[in-house]
Amino acid sequence: MRQHDGTEALNRARELRRDATEAEDGLWYRLRSRRLGNFKFRRQVWIGPFIADFLCMDAMLVVEVDGSQHIEDVAYDDDRTAFLATKGYRVIRVWNNDVMQRMDGVLAVILDGLTCVPSPSHASHGPLPLPVGERGK
Repeated sequence: MRQHDGTEALNRARELRRDATEAEDGLWYRLRSRRLGNFKFRRQVWIGPFIADFLCMDAMLVVEVDGSQHIEDVAYDDDRTAFLATKGYRVIRVWNNDVMQRMDGVLAVILDGLTCVPSPSHASHGPLPLPVGERGK
């Protein structure tokens, strides 16, 4: 994991948008402009030392489109997912071939992830504090 300064980060995100895979372009077409459940998505967004393929801030949901290179780099993906979880994000991973061949199923999974938001007391940061009158003695 390497930290990037603002200029380098912006250039890298632009490069990833310009060189998107066919699957990423196809999914972006279906996510952009609030086309899926009226949720706003951004693409190639820096979160800490990582770039998320797609991000819905309102639902704190990251969607990653994985190609065959991810089969060999599971540890990196696990580290990435763990880091994002510490920041309160949930991650959905989909395969390029699923996006290309089963777009409706991929969109259904993403929409389910958007609408089934866990309660704040079950988020990765732990339970919410009890109100003053309900604390243990």
